[in-house]
Amino acid sequence: MVTVKEVTTKRELRKFVDYPNKLYKDNPYFIPATYADDLEDWDRKKNPAFEYCDAKCFLAYRDGEIVGRIGAIISNKANEKFNNKRIRFSQVDFIDDDEVVDALFKAVEDFGRERGCTEIHGPLGFCDLDREGMLIKGFDRKSMFITYYNHPYYNEQLARLGFQKDVDWIEYLIRVPEEPNERLQKLADMVLRRNKLHIVEVHNRRQIKPLIGKVFNLLNEAYSHLYGVVPLNDRQVEKYTNKFLPLINLDYTSFVENEQGELVAFGVTAPSLANAFKKTNGRLFPTGAFRVLHALRHNDTLDLFLVAVRPDMQGAGVNAILLNEVQKNAIKNGIKYAETGPELETNSKVIAQWKFFDTEQHKTRRCYVKPIAE
Repeated sequence: MVTVKEVTTKRELRKFVDYPNKLYKDNPYFIPATYADDLEDWDRKKNPAFEYCDAKCFLAYRDGEIVGRIGAIISNKANEKFNNKRIRFSQVDFIDDDEVVDALFKAVEDFGRERGCTEIHGPLGFCDLDREGMLIKGFDRKSMFITYYNHPYYNEQLARLGFQKDVDWIEYLIRVPEEPNERLQKLADMVLRRNKLHIVEVHNRRQIKPLIGKVFNLLNEAYSHLYGVVPLNDRQVEKYTNKFLPLINLDYTSFVENEQGELVAFGVTAPSLANAFKKTNGRLFPTGAFRVLHALRHNDTLDLFLVAVRPDMQGAGVNAILLNEVQKNAIKNGIKYAETGPELETNSKVIAQWKFFDTEQHKTRRCYVKPIAE
């Protein structure tokens, strides 16, 4: 018999966060998320998304053993923006067992039904900077620490429950050339001249801090039309700044301004932390921080986190400026590969920028949706 219990204590929450590390212990492609960050996600005092979200998380037990987990999130801000009544499922993992899966999703649907929701969709997080999408292609590829990994049977179980595709994200593996792409260099130079733009010189992290407000304002503006995106509030900006700023390598981060000093584009990239997090189960202490620091300094792969261009400048080739800067430094530092985060399959402007490189579309992930029965 399967029993589902809402997580209400710190001890239970630690088990909830740690469950995928046990489920995928022997899987070489699973990469843990940051353990401390996942704990904070469900802490109402530490996660500012609770200002507009309600959420619960659940563990499934059989004979005293944990056999699955699932999170449930109601984003009131997203429901208001997109005029729907949806509950999100998040951080879902389970053994391949119908009874376990049925019990987990029933817990989420019951919570949603109590709050007047009519649909369940996911996997999604509290906001667009959290992990999202269930892997449907690329099960034999190593995950990034900012994305989910899951077994193929997850999708089979969701199909059995009646879930259908809502949207897909795609990811690319990029092979960094040995020499700079001349076409990209010429295009970047032309776009800079034509639009009277300049690259912001940043030599240390102190110089990034005055740009942070501009970065998140631009992020909110550029991503506002994308699937499920709602603006980040001030406390969320602080949260994600603290999360990502220590990982930034200035060689792979670019900011572009116009003559008026307005930020019109930025790109944030960092050396891959996949191997470091794999060895530490996502924990930074007591030794994980040293592995992370080593990965930030000695690596042959980049993770492309965020690229944003102001809407009125999209289609003007500004992305070429960002890519050219990263390309030059990647070649100089011996980087061989770069891996994109999830990109909406409909985001043709972002997808088109990879035409300058030798790429492989190696992973796809999906957001599912289905009605909640009355």
